[in-house]
Amino acid sequence: MSQPSIRTVYLNGEFLPENEARLSIFDRGFLFGDGIYEVTAVLEGRLIDSASHMARLERCAREIDVPLPVSTDEIVAIEKRLIEENGLVEGMVYLQLTRGAEDRNFLFSEDIKPTLVLFTQAKTLVTAPIKGLSVKTVPDQRWARRDIKSVCLLPQVIAKRIAKAEGCDEAWMIEDGFVTEGASSTAYIVTADNRIVTRGNSHKTLPGCTRLAALALAAEQGMTLEERPFTLEEALNAREACLTSASNFVAPITRIDGNAVGSGEPGPVVKRLRELYLERARQTAI
Repeated sequence: MSQPSIRTVYLNGEFLPENEARLSIFDRGFLFGDGIYEVTAVLEGRLIDSASHMARLERCAREIDVPLPVSTDEIVAIEKRLIEENGLVEGMVYLQLTRGAEDRNFLFSEDIKPTLVLFTQAKTLVTAPIKGLSVKTVPDQRWARRDIKSVCLLPQVIAKRIAKAEGCDEAWMIEDGFVTEGASSTAYIVTADNRIVTRGNSHKTLPGCTRLAALALAAEQGMTLEERPFTLEEALNAREACLTSASNFVAPITRIDGNAVGSGEPGPVVKRLRELYLERARQTAI
């Protein structure tokens, strides 16, 4: 079933047609980027990695000191209702939490009420042909707390536009010669001896929910993992490369800055990891 032309969305306790939902021009998410967000994949009408997304939402809300206006159990119930009302079979549920709305001031009132918005997006996730993606490298110009899923996404917007102009699917951020992560994904390489390498979690990168599930599966299967930074040079000389994200799951990367990765085709390690992830995702979806 395709998503209706006018979606039902959630705004501060109400389910509304999207063309009737209204936010204040004084919302701090708009004025200051004072907020966080989550994006959860939907397959066959069910939520993927939901518990991980809700745990990250709670942590990020604590980090910026914004109270959740409802419990995560209630949020999941809202997501499920939106999926049902919008007839969403495959796609995403987007959530944005901001500190709330009041007259513009860097400081805010103690009793300010948070703004909570959720909506669905229909998108082909699994049934699209599996192909190798291309990435463009760009300088990492983001703030220091990249572990917080902030709505302040201007550097990523700029990076994505640069990548698109070069005919690429994603941008990889480079800092001091090392790949940090993608503009909206986690970055990986597979070495000549089949070690899967990706950065460990820190303030430098977002702790990906798809990353968490994929690495757990890789460990279960006895794949060799290394959580460490890797250089652009290592990536260009890797046997395989890939990314993970809620909207791409596990996706092979076959070109970096126009250079072929390995054979230039999706490799066996990444293809196997994608298969494992999709199998587990379907088993654990709610």
